[in-house]
Amino acid sequence: MVLPIYTYGQPVLRKEAEEIAPDYPGLEQLIKDMYETLDRSEGIGLAAPQVGLAIRLVVINLDLLSEDMPEYKGFIRTFINPHIVEYDETDTEVMEEGCLSLPGIHEPVRRPKRIHVTYQDEKFEPHDEWVEGYLARVMQHEFDHLEGKMYIDRLSMLRKQMIKGKLGSLLKGNFRCDYKVKTKK
Repeated sequence: MVLPIYTYGQPVLRKEAEEIAPDYPGLEQLIKDMYETLDRSEGIGLAAPQVGLAIRLVVINLDLLSEDMPEYKGFIRTFINPHIVEYDETDTEVMEEGCLSLPGIHEPVRRPKRIHVTYQDEKFEPHDEWVEGYLARVMQHEFDHLEGKMYIDRLSMLRKQMIKGKLGSLLKGNFRCDYKVKTKK
């Protein structure tokens, strides 16, 4: 089932998400629904707060980019209870980011190219690894949602001022997108 994506202004997007256990009710179906929602919205990552749940769950599908980035062929993964343990600040990069919860807004964001993460997979098997490149950027973006943050929080004061009108339009529900949303209105 395609879930509505919560847009800017929804309180759940500013809450710190809680860890979940294997007996979380309906987890398997929720993960399927999140992938279906991600597919329908043509996104590459989706965090549970974006569908209204303040839990530590993220789905990422980089297979969509495999034509330009062959290393991500078949990369479709679920991250349960993920945390960024360490940022390697020695090498950063600025890239434009967008977010399904901020339709129509794209801004340049500086992030480290390499991060140390811990998470559990769908079988609740633990993982502890260093991740780099584009996947590290996507993970940072999605895992920020679990901390109640959005990529716009990483913008300079000037950039924030420049998009203030767009954010105001989002709050009023004055925007268009091709997927189901739940606005603050």
